[in-house]
Amino acid sequence: MTSETDFGFERVATHEKAARVGEVFDRVAERYDLMNDLMSFGLHRAWKWFAVQLAHLHPGERVLDVASGSGDLARAIARRVAPGGQVLLTDINAHMLARGRDRLADAGFLPPSVQCDAEHLPFRDASFDCVTVGFGLRNMTRKERALAEMTRVLRCGGRLLVLEFSHVAKPLERAYEYYSFNVLPWLGQRVAGSGEAYRYLAESIRMHPDQANLARMLQDAGLAQVEYFNLTAGVVAVHRGYKI
Repeated sequence: MTSETDFGFERVATHEKAARVGEVFDRVAERYDLMNDLMSFGLHRAWKWFAVQLAHLHPGERVLDVASGSGDLARAIARRVAPGGQVLLTDINAHMLARGRDRLADAGFLPPSVQCDAEHLPFRDASFDCVTVGFGLRNMTRKERALAEMTRVLRCGGRLLVLEFSHVAKPLERAYEYYSFNVLPWLGQRVAGSGEAYRYLAESIRMHPDQANLARMLQDAGLAQVEYFNLTAGVVAVHRGYKI
């Protein structure tokens, strides 16, 4: 029997999800950054800034940014670990990876970039001081496997930062639901030419584990001192754990 997983609210064969997610990002890559600004009212910049603060980065450190997308986190990280440090970009989607690499080059950085699946990272054990993933975990087919891989490549004492959409506080649920399933697809259709892609975004957020369950997943992956920080009433959360 073929195993299944979620693709938004739809159930699809497990082996099909990565390709389906890739199609979504192929459609929106060119307007991805503009849509981030519009749909978050610019707040995504503050969320990413906060995640980078929590990473406690130092010059000379080696950092892996998983699902780098258009490179916002990686660019901020590159500034923190200079001089002597390095950030390495990965993404499963070639268009998004190229966009992130080009944006870092425009900012004066030339980091290595690798197209790969986060569930099978092509790096040795204990290769990085820090691993970050921003708004990418919910799109991964086997989140537990991806978290285990990110933990594997961390050095002892290294930290994993997960920045992701999460579950909003109950008083805001109704308004957030309306915005997610009405305003967001409308905006996506007019700005990025794909309302369907942004409906998937809203659905994928609803299917993603809540804050407490994701914290348990980090612990199950082998991380200690796991904690999370709610931002914008839980619209987004940053999870942090350490490898011991």
